[in-house]
Amino acid sequence: MSDRLAVLVTIVAVFLTAFDGVFIAGQQPRPGGEIRVLPPRGNIFMLAGGGANIVASVGRDGVLLVDTGTAEMGEKVLAAVRELSRQVTSSPMRQQSCVGLVHCQWWDGSRFLGTTVSPPAPRPIIGIINTSFDPDHMGGNAAIVNAGRSYGAREGEGAWVITHENAPKRAAQPSLVPSAALPTETYFGTDKKLNFVNGEGVVVWHRPTAHTDGDSVVQFRGSEVLAAGDVLNMANYPVIDIEKGGSVQGIVDAANWILDMAVVEHMMEGGTIIVPGHGRITDSADVAYYRDMVTIVRDRVREMIKRGMTLPQIKAAKLTRDYDPRFGRNPSWTPDMFIEAVYRSLNTKGKE
Repeated sequence: MSDRLAVLVTIVAVFLTAFDGVFIAGQQPRPGGEIRVLPPRGNIFMLAGGGANIVASVGRDGVLLVDTGTAEMGEKVLAAVRELSRQVTSSPMRQQSCVGLVHCQWWDGSRFLGTTVSPPAPRPIIGIINTSFDPDHMGGNAAIVNAGRSYGAREGEGAWVITHENAPKRAAQPSLVPSAALPTETYFGTDKKLNFVNGEGVVVWHRPTAHTDGDSVVQFRGSEVLAAGDVLNMANYPVIDIEKGGSVQGIVDAANWILDMAVVEHMMEGGTIIVPGHGRITDSADVAYYRDMVTIVRDRVREMIKRGMTLPQIKAAKLTRDYDPRFGRNPSWTPDMFIEAVYRSLNTKGKE
């Protein structure tokens, strides 16, 4: 082997090792329970390592969180959010030059936060939006609610909590959820508009019968960021909870809805940023690949059902084998578990 070829092989090996480490990090807790903060765009941030991905909007109105992670990580998430708020609201930011009327709107608080309205101290946590009531998405509610403060129409001690009306019913053990963790307001129908928060419109959209029947996707309209919750999972196959109203078709429909809402930049790369419930930050190209994967597996299972095959026979066929290296590495949600959920979602007769 020539020296040049040896160097090339070494570079490729290092790249693959690094990529594999990033992928596994999307599934595993960070060492020592560390919370990592990533800045997708503007004053929108993603906190990883708290259980599920957490999205934070930090600005003049305070901190708005999408999900809060697990109860065990609640205090660490709270500490990370406070530090993030301190850094964002107390650090001066260079004022951007005006280029046309669109870029000089005085009400765009995310652009002029540092130069016009930065307070000397961190802004409080004002509210939480839960995309679901799974323990890894709302477990930190109680700790964060008690440390927050509401203003305006919701003024009072403690942050407010909003979720879809079906979500609290789908908690793992509803009777054991602390009162402080429960929503102060629920919505029904297709959407809930929060008006402007931190200089941009925020809309909560209901995605029915996907992971459960109480899933929400949060849209930050000014930043072009979607917090998708568990209707999109880049760490493993989608978790379809049949008992809680989930379905494989709902996952496909949710992915198609995200693609309809997103605006691409070039060849589906870039543009609207989508934060999944677990795993790395994505764009439209990633969502399209994920949608296609779920659709293909759904159609394979459907064809096996038409042929009269039983669930054990369908599992034995290894219908996900071409996707397992990417999505089948989570021992808590195996390919067989995913296949069973798809089967139960499609086989309305319940025959195994």
